[in-house]
Amino acid sequence: MNEQELQRLVEHISITVFQKPFRHRATFNRRLRTTGGRYHLGSHNLDFNPLVLELHGSEELEKVVKHELCHYHLHIEGRGYQHRDADFRSLLKESGGSRFVKDLRKVGTIELPKWLYSCSACGQLYPRKRRIDLRKYVCGKCKGKLRLKIE
Repeated sequence: MNEQELQRLVEHISITVFQKPFRHRATFNRRLRTTGGRYHLGSHNLDFNPLVLELHGSEELEKVVKHELCHYHLHIEGRGYQHRDADFRSLLKESGGSRFVKDLRKVGTIELPKWLYSCSACGQLYPRKRRIDLRKYVCGKCKGKLRLKIE
């Protein structure tokens, strides 16, 4: 989906679900990390995270669009547009938008430990992301001396 298609989708959802036109810009923003979308109070534009579409499909993107359009229309009308406001919660429920976006972390991005230490006495393994001072730390199981196994 490109940005023109996103713009048409947002305009279509705005008319069909909210019966009000969307007169501003909707764009994809790859810098969004944990949120599905964002409503800009000053410009009234909407940003959407393209990962929502890539990881969860068009149904989830439509729910995020409905969520952001709730912010948009309520703010323009001067009603409570924040998450905690009753107006927002009721409109979100009516429109069928999602309250929270599904997890946007990519599956399979488990970071392996860079450093692996082992106890010279009992063999207990200690995987670590950061290097540790071997003169300062000992085994938590038997108080034996630690040694670097893998770098």
